[in-house]
Amino acid sequence: MRRKKYITLCVMFAFCLSSCNDWLDVRPETEQKDKDMFSTYDGFRDALTGCYMSLASQDIYGERLTMTHIESLANLWYMPDEQAETNRQADWVLKRHEYTSTYAEEAIQIIYAKLFNVIVQANMIIKNINERGTVIADPDMRSMIQGEAYAIRAYCQLDILRLFGQVPQGVQKVSLPYSETTSIYEMPSYYDFGSYIAKLEYDLNMAESLLENSDPIFQYSFNELNNGAFVGVDEFMLYRQSRLNYWAVKALKARMYLYMGDKTQAYKTAMEVINAKRNGQAVMTMSGVEDFALGYKLCPSECLFYLSKYNVMTYSQAFLIGGNAQVAYDARSHLVLTSSMFEELYDGQNINSHNRYWNVWNRNVTYGGQNYVATTKYYWNEETVNSPMLHYQIIPMLRMSEVYLIAMEATDQLTEANRLLQLYMRAHNVSDMPDFTTLKDVQPFVIDEYRREFFAEGQMFYTYKRINAHSMMWCDNAIEEQDYILPLPRTEYNPD
Repeated sequence: MRRKKYITLCVMFAFCLSSCNDWLDVRPETEQKDKDMFSTYDGFRDALTGCYMSLASQDIYGERLTMTHIESLANLWYMPDEQAETNRQADWVLKRHEYTSTYAEEAIQIIYAKLFNVIVQANMIIKNINERGTVIADPDMRSMIQGEAYAIRAYCQLDILRLFGQVPQGVQKVSLPYSETTSIYEMPSYYDFGSYIAKLEYDLNMAESLLENSDPIFQYSFNELNNGAFVGVDEFMLYRQSRLNYWAVKALKARMYLYMGDKTQAYKTAMEVINAKRNGQAVMTMSGVEDFALGYKLCPSECLFYLSKYNVMTYSQAFLIGGNAQVAYDARSHLVLTSSMFEELYDGQNINSHNRYWNVWNRNVTYGGQNYVATTKYYWNEETVNSPMLHYQIIPMLRMSEVYLIAMEATDQLTEANRLLQLYMRAHNVSDMPDFTTLKDVQPFVIDEYRREFFAEGQMFYTYKRINAHSMMWCDNAIEEQDYILPLPRTEYNPD
């Protein structure tokens, strides 16, 4: 009960950050107040936009759950041995899985509260569209908004599970809240692992069914929807990659199935995305070769879902350095790799042509005569880039590269694993990758590839957790099950 009470406190805290009368945590000045938010189509549209704005907050996917804290949990960043030598105290203790530290507790509390803030926003849309959705005249628009709200809730609740839930197939059991409430005064119910997964699957199935006949991605390609308005098409239906569209929901389902250990469904669902076609053309493919040739470091053309974040380079340079030439490493504020870590990251890879190796790292970081390596994923040259919105000012949330890795790991056929491997490596500009000799070779490669492919995108900790890995690269200590289970935040109502 004490933990359940904390949900209320978290959401109240997040709601009150801007003002006691505001409904959305981040809301435009022109947005309506909550009392009449859902009395018009524009109100529903603004509410959904608010959800995506909140998702892009630096306190969750804008930073903590992509670039910093989540990567520290996976031991990806180099940090000084002594805590006094860094200003990044939360990252320092999270890297060591010292969850009782005040710095860790504060960081965990913020992440938890912000995720549930977004979930309650999505719940409000779901509730009101059932009760007042007739104010949206277009039934396709109504279904699309409702489907995205279900998908947003599922996206956040899956990460609640991946952060705070038990290790799949683990010994320690954890019950977690799955919030379907629309008031900060309503207590969400708690569920065991199996029941929680059932809730996730229900929400994703709802999102899929609602989007199946309403998502404009069935009428137009992603590129067409990114290239401007169409006659008779509501502008809110454009730019589907920045929203949880139908194919992003499918990819999210594949991610969930692999996490829970259902490889049959994971492979089946991933292949539905890979094999999807419109007018005889693939709905989306991996884009590494083409995107890097154009200078796009986040592979935006293969993003099934990304968040728009116009100032991502401005704030991320403060800790990721970016591509600034000859930047001096500051141990107190920067997150980097040592040269030896970088060599280990690409050990065994054909670095002569590997486009990630050559295009998303800054090797010109120095300090005390030593070289360090920084990621340049969120950096671009403002003097040469004219329209950064679609290709640079983004935070990837679901990419085709992940879908291929899911299918590769989940298949029970060696020939299929090798077929997917060669397609995957060609997108990395590597054409001479040796085949797997047995299916046992597949998972170790995939695990290493998650580390290389999604650096600063927030996937490696979850990858370690779903396989219950007993060690992490660049971590000297053995990893135990409890290291993967972040404790639910503590307050005076939950002192244990």
